[in-house]
Amino acid sequence: MVPPRTRRPEPPRLAKPVDEVPGGSLAALRRAAAGCRRCPLWRDATRTVFGAGPGRARLMLVGEQPGNEEDLEGKPFVGPAGRLLRELLAEAGIDPLQVYLTNTVKHFKFRMRGKRRLHSRANAAEQAACRPWLAAELDRLRPAVVVALGAMAAHTLFGNGFGLLRERGRWQVLGPETHALATWHPSAILRMRGPDRDAARAQLLQDLRTAATGLDRGFARPSP
Repeated sequence: MVPPRTRRPEPPRLAKPVDEVPGGSLAALRRAAAGCRRCPLWRDATRTVFGAGPGRARLMLVGEQPGNEEDLEGKPFVGPAGRLLRELLAEAGIDPLQVYLTNTVKHFKFRMRGKRRLHSRANAAEQAACRPWLAAELDRLRPAVVVALGAMAAHTLFGNGFGLLRERGRWQVLGPETHALATWHPSAILRMRGPDRDAARAQLLQDLRTAATGLDRGFARPSP
């Protein structure tokens, strides 16, 4: 007797809508995203900065958008914020090589100041144009735990009503087998000074340790 086919659980869903979720493997998605023309950001950016990491990663970290160094290298989190993030991942007992890193927006948006390219926040339309790629990454990986870094990522995952300062570090349900939490973006910490910077760094480390605990338990239970 042929055993019945088990139905694959529904993938994690973004709180904000997408028009369609692109199909294909991560490699195919990366190739397709390289030619993305969904919004004007590709015109000035050097390249698309797609997610990177193991295709079977159980932990996904979602940032906001690439910076100057990410744009030049074509990889997420390779600048100062990425170096701080990897340092804290190691302190939290998480192997950075086992984490899938990506961003809500895949192109670098900037303004010129002399010869320097300074980060500029993607607007609502640009964020919406990029969401299908993030939805596709979630669909392919179906990670156990997702960590949103910064308000843009948190709002994309949980909706505009989510308050980062109010709900930081609390478990949220993202899908049948995926739980998530939001925390500081390391670039925000780098812009802080004195005690505020030390406190935010400690909070990000605490939240990464919470994510590691969720992975170790094999599940993550939402807060009541």
